Amino acid sequence: MATIKDIANKLGIAVSTVSKGLNGASDISNDMRQLVLDTAVEMGYATKKMRTTTTRKVCIFIENMDYENIDQFGYDIIVGFKLSAARRHWEVTVIPSSLTLQTDEKYDTYMLKNGYSGAFFLGFTLHDDWVVQLNKTTVPTVLLDNYIERNNHVGYVGTDSEEGIDLAVDHLKELGHKKIAFLNGSKNSMVSDQRYTAFVNSMNKHNLIPEENLIEYGYYVPDCAKYHVPSFLKNGATAIICASDLIASGVITEVTEQGLKVPEDISVIGFDDLPIATQLSPALTTIRQDRVDLGKSAFLLLDGLIHHITTSKLLLRAKFMKRQSTAICKERTREEN
Repeated sequence: MATIKDIANKLGIAVSTVSKGLNGASDISNDMRQLVLDTAVEMGYATKKMRTTTTRKVCIFIENMDYENIDQFGYDIIVGFKLSAARRHWEVTVIPSSLTLQTDEKYDTYMLKNGYSGAFFLGFTLHDDWVVQLNKTTVPTVLLDNYIERNNHVGYVGTDSEEGIDLAVDHLKELGHKKIAFLNGSKNSMVSDQRYTAFVNSMNKHNLIPEENLIEYGYYVPDCAKYHVPSFLKNGATAIICASDLIASGVITEVTEQGLKVPEDISVIGFDDLPIATQLSPALTTIRQDRVDLGKSAFLLLDGLIHHITTSKLLLRAKFMKRQSTAICKERTREEN
């Protein structure tokens, strides 16, 4: 492993200058500091604290995700991660990310400069600057619902969308639904792509037709429902599967605005099992991903990466939560009568 002296020799500068660059001293130029950090990263240098096995300093970077109270998606994930880290006496810092942070500094040099041994990324997209940089990083890093190919230092944790969506389609088919709509999350999101593929595959598996006019991308917010539910209803949908509980809450509101009832006229299924799911009227049938376990799994994966155990993907099983927002298809009820 590279030492401060190795870095100094490579750059042809004094050891004291390298030390100043690594420790953020103010009496060297910004350009020299960045050169020292970049070279340290290139040579695989790690501080003594980062190499210590009894103490770790890691961080959770988060963007585009709410996490500050128990009703928000990211809250339990962070709780799960911190619970596991506390048992190992690791120090965890939660850092809201921003475009400015990613533009001003490279990911690897930021981690080295601040003494972090590894990180967990929440809410990022594959187009974010730091995520792009993960293709070549040597910093142990775990991503939620995003995947970096061919880098043994980066792993992915998530919930099995294929199995979760299949449970939902299976439930609706048993209730007699054939014209099932799917309101997805944002485009250019890996998890949205996974859930789209899962929906199409499951519909085909159940000998149902995944109709193009019953599949739409929205956003992971309730408001997107008003732009798509009217066309779903116009095209004969009797059930709507949503890529999140927040989307599903908007769907229930919009169905009511259209003068129909859930589940008597339209069945609705969500994804996540947020606390809001049981508070809706009717209570939401949904696909549960255990967010505390996601956080614990992210910690286990990161711990493994730090200790050179190269795990690529860690997927949790989904659980189907049947509540009151689904019912026998109205068309089948008419046929039976």
